[in-house]
Amino acid sequence: MKCNDIEYKYIEPDKSLCDFVESFWMLHNPNCTDKQVVILPDGRIDVFFSQSATEPFHITLLGIGTNYEQSIIKAQTTTFAISFKPVAAEYLLKQNISDLLTKGKNLPDNFWGFSPLDLLDFELFCKKATQHIKSLLPNDIDSRKQKLFELIYNSNGAMTVAELSEKVFWSSRQINRYFNQHFGLTLKAYCNILRFRSSFQHIKDGNLFPEQNFADQAHFIKEVKKLAGVNPKQLNKNQNDRFIQFSTLPKK
Repeated sequence: MKCNDIEYKYIEPDKSLCDFVESFWMLHNPNCTDKQVVILPDGRIDVFFSQSATEPFHITLLGIGTNYEQSIIKAQTTTFAISFKPVAAEYLLKQNISDLLTKGKNLPDNFWGFSPLDLLDFELFCKKATQHIKSLLPNDIDSRKQKLFELIYNSNGAMTVAELSEKVFWSSRQINRYFNQHFGLTLKAYCNILRFRSSFQHIKDGNLFPEQNFADQAHFIKEVKKLAGVNPKQLNKNQNDRFIQFSTLPKK
């Protein structure tokens, strides 16, 4: 799909990767001018593979975002990306990302064997990434962590910390220590981000009332404004397609 001439593609991962990978996607700005956008927190860890007319091929790891951020899609830039669930940082990327909260860092230019040639074909990029990730899949994963993220995602962040703790037989204190040490934020803060993200499609479709376990309308508006910088009505309007995640959502 295209939004103001920005090309966007999305591919869901193989089912064997579902515990760790959320999606593969690409953005391409073919124009001679930069595109100013706002990035909203969505609970993902992203690895970007990018190249533009003015910048050489580079690979960036971006940690979990906790608030909206102004950004630029530079002119004549192509970016392919892998969006991971947080648990992938430990089991696939082998990195502690607690210091990358709303930040990024450069990875080696040959990370996972990728090169500028891999930005020529998005589907081939996804196949190559899938094969490499499969080779990294762990034989064993802590069942508590696996179950915890399964519940968090299935509930869109609507379950309380106490409920999650009870279901995975892991104390709230230990869970929060794990989240803080590995990701840089508490479980509750992460769940709030996922709950906010789950409202994206509702808001784009014009449903400006809470549908994801918000206490009331006032609480819903407060949370959206905190994480997006604007209220639900302004987010729905998405003036100039500036909220890029909204622009790439399908219309219903």
